[in-house]
Amino acid sequence: MRPATGEQYELDFGDLSATIVQVGAGIRSLRFAESDLTEPYPVGEQPPSACGIVLVPWPNRVADGRWELGGEARQLDLTEPAKRNAIHGLLRRRPYELVDRSDSMVTQAATVYPEPGYPFLLDTTVTHELHTEGLQVTHTISNAGESAAPVAVGAHPYLRIADVPAEQLTVTVAARTRFETDDRSNVTGEAPVAGTPYDLSAGRRVSELELDTGFADLPDGPVEHVLAADDGRRVVLWADEAFRYVQVFTHRSFATKPGGVALAIEPMTAPANALNSGRGLRWLEPGETWSVSWGVRPEGFGGEAYLASWG
Repeated sequence: MRPATGEQYELDFGDLSATIVQVGAGIRSLRFAESDLTEPYPVGEQPPSACGIVLVPWPNRVADGRWELGGEARQLDLTEPAKRNAIHGLLRRRPYELVDRSDSMVTQAATVYPEPGYPFLLDTTVTHELHTEGLQVTHTISNAGESAAPVAVGAHPYLRIADVPAEQLTVTVAARTRFETDDRSNVTGEAPVAGTPYDLSAGRRVSELELDTGFADLPDGPVEHVLAADDGRRVVLWADEAFRYVQVFTHRSFATKPGGVALAIEPMTAPANALNSGRGLRWLEPGETWSVSWGVRPEGFGGEAYLASWG
């Protein structure tokens, strides 16, 4: 059977393994020994609910797919038709080209070509690498056009800890504000989380949460978001200082988990509707290149044996 997501790149490093796919440069699986660290999906299927994909040149939503550039209205394709939004950028269903490959690393490239809604030319690469700290993902964007281009980067991993139901896990996100949204998931305002059910800074049981929520006002410098089991195992999603926003999604209709919850923790360099608000956008000048990184680190999956496997 031919994979629905193109080439499948199998990576290995000690007890870590991953499957990275060609379409959307997504993560189809990430494991430590026999424990899944992200939600896997079958080789014959498309990524359910954007599972593991790269979000470029913007993450999340653009309301009505409309924004203005130099006073001129721009219209993006409505890729979330039920809510009349443009969602998750322009590369989520496009095949990438192989650039470099080793047992533990793969680099893929894709070009964003100009179109009426986004008239810019970008060369992009994504490197997935397994090493002693887990999985590291590095995104590079170069402006190959003749005018400054607004860009942002996101990713859409669904985290898990082996076979522990997500409802029994605790999620910690050190954010001080959240974005309020309307019934189309578009931003209408921003509010502090302190003293509200949206405060995840001290950890909240996933069973208590009903979220498809963007968060902001993260601590300065690199950030860490944590999913933890009661037995001490943790999956840490870390991101460098460019990722000042994060979306947390408790998905109760994830295609491969009927009746259960899949939890997405989505690092983003800009929030929803950034093409309109300008918040978090990076304007790349012609010829300029920008690189950002995030990753997934397992902790407590075997103690000394875990560390020794990389010795």
